[in-house]
Amino acid sequence: MPEEPIIADRAEFIDALRALRKGHVLVHVADHSGGCLLDGGTLYSSFETLRQYELINEFDNPDGFSNVHYFRITRRGREFADKACAAWRQRPLLERLAMRVAG
Repeated sequence: MPEEPIIADRAEFIDALRALRKGHVLVHVADHSGGCLLDGGTLYSSFETLRQYELINEFDNPDGFSNVHYFRITRRGREFADKACAAWRQRPLLERLAMRVAG
């Protein structure tokens, strides 16, 4: 049985969905924590979850660097992001802050 992806840092995951929803591109440069860049920041733990749930899809970037992978949000990812971001905004502010601190 395949292992289900775990959302290690829910706030980072929501931030990633929000940026991807706005059209930003996720840049994957290495297979370690911090090996992804999105909207000017480092993505530490959400890449594998986004990929395994097929919320992002790699695309060919002929103007990009060799050995660097570029990802955009999928239609499924956009639908999920709309729901997840709405649910996040409905949570109380203190709960969202606690999740940012705790992960």
